[in-house]
Amino acid sequence: MSERIVFLDRDSIIADIRRPSFAHEWAEYPASTATEAIARLQGATIAISNKVPLRADALAALPELKMIAVAATGTDNVDLAAARERGIVVANIRGYAHAAVPEHTFALILALRRQLLAYRSDVEAGMWQRSPRFCLFHHPIRDLQGSRLGLLGYGALGRQVAHLGRAFGMEVAVHTRTPAADPDVRNVAWEELLETSDVLSLHVPLTDATRGIIGAAELARMKPSAILVNTARGGLVDEAALADALERGVIAGAGFDVLSKEPPSPDNPLLQLRLPNFLLTPHSAWASGQAMQELADQLIGNIEAFVAGRPANRVA
Repeated sequence: MSERIVFLDRDSIIADIRRPSFAHEWAEYPASTATEAIARLQGATIAISNKVPLRADALAALPELKMIAVAATGTDNVDLAAARERGIVVANIRGYAHAAVPEHTFALILALRRQLLAYRSDVEAGMWQRSPRFCLFHHPIRDLQGSRLGLLGYGALGRQVAHLGRAFGMEVAVHTRTPAADPDVRNVAWEELLETSDVLSLHVPLTDATRGIIGAAELARMKPSAILVNTARGGLVDEAALADALERGVIAGAGFDVLSKEPPSPDNPLLQLRLPNFLLTPHSAWASGQAMQELADQLIGNIEAFVAGRPANRVA
């Protein structure tokens, strides 16, 4: 039997995507809305989606669908409970951005701790040219060496961020549901992580338990000199509370690659900030050329494993 595979948002991946080794029909679309997805998946046995929502109503209208291959790690665009109920296998991508996301995380950390945005702005404004001395140093610069890197979550990406942190001479502290079995990190309570981290970096999925885990109360418990970094999921942080905390100097800075809604609404409070201590990138931490190619290869591998009767990276 030939499988019918439909890729709903092909333009979300810039990579060579080889075709599966088994007999199949292949259809792809640059992008799809949730409504378009239902029509485009009629007769499909395998759906590929990066971010296109596949909710219970859509799955109910697709009786031939057997597998959803998510072209990403996050699966919040799929109703996993409805998929399980209908016997639809859902597989995701894992470990592909093991270099890309940690490197981006540290790009944000270094830019903020070294005050790169503030000093670049000063140079553009002519302040260095008018300086009575050979340098400018009116924005406090803080070394990473000897400071505490706090990690919420200690999966593959969290571990690699810890590895880079130790290379910079940082002490690594971790808070996870299950204590990390790693002699090079210190497991601490959530309250201690908030109160003692010089850099707090988030590396957990977005679930009911983690949604809004950083709000006004948590920000108030952090050091005034601390920075918050989020390359995980935007919904982990109350964005209005963060904007307020940055404007009032509750914390020293923040570097984000994700927002609660993407693409963001123009009225998102973080988009209104024009501060040298806030750095926002457009969910691009994962998107190195090498990472996207690894994602594409793993995506087809997941589909081939499912058709061979040995599902890999299964989440439902």
